[in-house]
Amino acid sequence: MTYKIMIVDDQFVSREMFKLYIGQCPDYEVVYCVDTAMFADTYVINSDLDLVIMDILMHDGSNGLDAAEKIKKLKPELKIIAVTSMPEVSWMDRAKQIGIESFWYKEVSTEIILEIIERTLSGESIYPIEIPEVKLGMAKSTDLTPREIQVLRLLTTGEGNGEIANKLEVSLNTVKTHIQHLLGKTGFASRTQLAIQARVTGFVIEDD
Repeated sequence: MTYKIMIVDDQFVSREMFKLYIGQCPDYEVVYCVDTAMFADTYVINSDLDLVIMDILMHDGSNGLDAAEKIKKLKPELKIIAVTSMPEVSWMDRAKQIGIESFWYKEVSTEIILEIIERTLSGESIYPIEIPEVKLGMAKSTDLTPREIQVLRLLTTGEGNGEIANKLEVSLNTVKTHIQHLLGKTGFASRTQLAIQARVTGFVIEDD
């Protein structure tokens, strides 16, 4: 049996690497290789695919998790591996909620992608034990509390303190305290610098 695979990734190098690895196995065939998640669900409607390798964040603004959710509604039995370079803390939880079988970090996972493909097609669900640790200024991502991460995520969208307080249902003083703690831990001089670096590193990315 030959398993039919679709690759969805906006990075040319990533697509070529996946094709190279998959091409080493005679049991696998790359049927589609696309650079956006925007229309990924349309490819599966009339196709006899077994697996989708889905990048999460695309340059055109499309989101692999949104696409995966649509695919799962169309074909719940179609297996999906979410892949990313970004350590955004909420993505793994959402992938599990959608029903995505496996999750793989491109640069830091100890397992190679072929192993993840084989185990996923065999019926396993493979998720990393923990999110990759990244540096944000002087702080490690593990130094931040869950509430500080929530505040940081909203900071990256340009929300003011009042708006953050309303969304998190906390007081204005609480928000100010969290921001001061974030600045103290990371060593950044301003909330703007903090927000920009948080997004550049991929630690928090607000999904609008």
